Amino acid sequence: MSDLPKHVAIHEEGPREGFQIEPGPIPTSDKIKLIEALADTGLHHIQACSFVSPRVVPQWADAEQTVAGFKAKPGVDYTALWFNASGLDRALAFKDKLKLSGSISLVATEGFCKKNLNRTLAENYEAMRKQTALHIERGVPVKRIGVMAAFGCNYSGDVPPEQVVERVADGFRLAEEAGATIEVISLADTMGWAIPPRIEKVIGAVRAKWPGHTIGLHLHDTRGMAVANAHAAMKMGVAQFDSTVGGLGGCPFAGQKGAAGNICTEELVLLCQEMGIETGVDLDKLIEVGRMAEEIVGHVLPSELIHAGSLEAFRRKAA
Repeated sequence: MSDLPKHVAIHEEGPREGFQIEPGPIPTSDKIKLIEALADTGLHHIQACSFVSPRVVPQWADAEQTVAGFKAKPGVDYTALWFNASGLDRALAFKDKLKLSGSISLVATEGFCKKNLNRTLAENYEAMRKQTALHIERGVPVKRIGVMAAFGCNYSGDVPPEQVVERVADGFRLAEEAGATIEVISLADTMGWAIPPRIEKVIGAVRAKWPGHTIGLHLHDTRGMAVANAHAAMKMGVAQFDSTVGGLGGCPFAGQKGAAGNICTEELVLLCQEMGIETGVDLDKLIEVGRMAEEIVGHVLPSELIHAGSLEAFRRKAA
């Protein structure tokens, strides 16, 4: 049965996830320009940067300069990503500008955990125990459990729904130990294995166990199924999605060179618009920002919509 939400919350991750895998340098000024332009489209959540090792992710060596440089728009939550105490300390220096919230980040499979984090599942569990305690100690709330490779893995194959449920349960155990209150369970199709029936099975299994929690999705478009998967999830009432303008980004540890990045923000907005679901985003403005992103990176982005234009634009012309 369809249970469409009236409003979908979009968490834009284009600046952070998009720029991190670009091979050439992206000027700080261009990062700032994109962040500010995204805020002018009506988006209310923008992940601006990563506070990570410049050796591992050289594109975010200028994280501090980027955050210091953009003008924050009232009503927009700007967030960042970090993986350790050093990154958290760097983020805390901007606590008046960034909305800081911790996450218990887990992985559904041993194979991707080793490839992405260089840890076993057991080692990552202990790392998350320490990191969660550190967040609470520093006054940073931990409200989210995230599970990567929740729908399938290039290194371990298909992921049964019960395996995802086990990992989410690990997260709740860690949260209870630390005294954290979880609000969101985020499921990531990190390597693009999801199809609508798999979306339904995994979300159904997680929701059956934790019916009172918000479920968010982080969908990659590796095999062109992201919009179909978002549609399937919306019909189940899912109303929170991560996305990237123009389809920027991709997972550098997925073992699939050149794979498409996240679901394109503008294509997600178009889907919502045509289904009568509110997002608060001006689609035509967003398409222009997608074109700007393409100019900044200097190559064609996966989004079809930034090249085709919105349906409303053509409806206006036809009228």
